[in-house]
Amino acid sequence: MHVVTLRDPASSLTAQFVPDAGMIGTSLTDDGVELLGQRRGLQAYLEAGKTMGIPILYPWANRLGGNTYTAENVTVQLTPGENGVRADPNGLPIHGTLAAYSGWRVVAESTNELTAEVDFGADERLLASFPYPHLLTVGVRLAERSLTVRTTVTATGDTAVPLCFGFHPYLQVPEVPRSQWLIETPRLRHLTLDDRGLPTGQTSAQPAKQELLGDNAFDDAYDQVGDGAVFAVSGGARRLEVHFECGYAATQIFAPTHEDVVCFEPMTAPTDALSRGSYGSVRPGESAPAQFAIRVA
Repeated sequence: MHVVTLRDPASSLTAQFVPDAGMIGTSLTDDGVELLGQRRGLQAYLEAGKTMGIPILYPWANRLGGNTYTAENVTVQLTPGENGVRADPNGLPIHGTLAAYSGWRVVAESTNELTAEVDFGADERLLASFPYPHLLTVGVRLAERSLTVRTTVTATGDTAVPLCFGFHPYLQVPEVPRSQWLIETPRLRHLTLDDRGLPTGQTSAQPAKQELLGDNAFDDAYDQVGDGAVFAVSGGARRLEVHFECGYAATQIFAPTHEDVVCFEPMTAPTDALSRGSYGSVRPGESAPAQFAIRVA
C-alpha cells in the first residue's frame, strides 16, 4: 500500500495517511514523538476494522439503533458482515462502511497536502448500505503545526445525502502518565445514553471545564457544538488541541481506562441521527464541507 508522508514546512511535524486503507491517518509525530494512539495497529484495522490513528467513520459515526433505517424517504436494510457493515457487541451497526475501504482515489499529493475521493455513486456495494449517490472528498494539510482535515460531500444524484459522519482521532500525550493529562472542553449539551450507547432523549447543559483525566473513563455524547469550538488534552510541556472549525455540531468523548488515549470525535450529527432523522443533508447538485484541525503546541 502507498503510505503518504506529509511534512510541515515550518516545523518538525510529520503525518502519514494510507489512502488504500480507508484514507486512515496512521501517524502524527512531533520531532519523532508519536502523538496518535496506535492501539492494535494498521493490520487490525485492515483485517477487522479495529480503529487506530485517525479513521473516518462514514457514512454514520458511532452506532445506529438497528439494522433498518429510513432517511430521505428511502428505507434501507443493513446486514452486518456484508457491504462493509460491522456490528458492535450488541449487534448494532457501527462506524459506517468505509473501514479500510480500498477504493479511495488520490487526486492531489504534495509535500504537505493530500486529497483523495470516493465516488459513492459508482460502487454498488457502498450504495447497498447508503443509497445516496455522492462524491466524498477528504483533503489533509500539514502546516503551521496543524493537521487540517477537510471533508466535502457533493450530492451527484437526484436524492439529498444525509450528513451523519465523523472522525475518531486517538490522541496521546507521550511520557506523561494518563492520570496527569488535563482535559479541556467547551460549553456543551450532554446526551444521556442507554446501556447500548444510544441517546435516550434526556439532556443536560455542561459548562466549559478543565479536569484531570485521573482514573476517569469517558464514552460520552454531546451536541450543540459550535463552529470554532476547541477541545484539548495537555501534559508536561505538550498540548494537543482539536478545533471543530466548521460543520461538526456533535461529538463523542472517548477515554477508556485501559488505554492511554483520549478522543474528541468531530461528528456532523449525534449518534443514531441517521435512524432518527436528526441530521442535516446536502441537496442534489450541492456540496457541504466540514473541517477540523489538530494543533500541536
